[in-house]
Amino acid sequence: MSNNKLLALRLSGVMQSWGFNSEYTYRNSGLFPTKSAVLGLCCAAKGLARGTEEEKCFLESVSDSLMTAIALPRSQSSGDKTWQVNVRRIEDFHTVEKTKTAAGKMSKHAVMTYRQYLCDADFIILLQIKENVANDLKKDLLDPCWGIWLGRKTCIPSAPVFAGVFNTVNEVSNTLLDGKELDVFTYQKEVSSFSEGADTLMDVPLDYAIDKRERGQRRVVINDAKA
Repeated sequence: MSNNKLLALRLSGVMQSWGFNSEYTYRNSGLFPTKSAVLGLCCAAKGLARGTEEEKCFLESVSDSLMTAIALPRSQSSGDKTWQVNVRRIEDFHTVEKTKTAAGKMSKHAVMTYRQYLCDADFIILLQIKENVANDLKKDLLDPCWGIWLGRKTCIPSAPVFAGVFNTVNEVSNTLLDGKELDVFTYQKEVSSFSEGADTLMDVPLDYAIDKRERGQRRVVINDAKA
């Protein structure tokens, strides 16, 4: 539609964690930001409490927007040498007390949970949304109501999250990607039909209420960077 814009977010940080296929004691991180986490970040910037009607209305206005996650390569220099910094996935563990057993009784023992994080990752997120929604989010992301994180509260952004509102991908390339075409980068793109996609992810947020979180599915395809 002609009134759609591309809202660009910069998700850059030493550590990131994008909950994917997380169950019980193992909290895995995907290699790309999830749509649920990105829209949750937007809800936090707007100050929308979990499970409220305001949150539901916002999710209804953006949940069907197509999302593209572009992985930006990072480099480091020393003297006349420059090398690419590889993204690493690391794991730590936490101990949790006062959990319940399968029988519903309080356990006397602590439970260990394992959590994954991405190190040295850098992403540009593009959300194809209506112009008025993009402009509202611009104000919220520039001056967020609540703290915004890269998946977990321990993962603090190292750069401003709002990266611009654009009309076309070419504008994004010229402004944020040093004029390089999108195919130069590895990216995950949400598609509008099942046949266009290569994988299905259950990460479209329908309700963030703690007692009844709901997720829908979306189809995505991954483009590997051209050598």
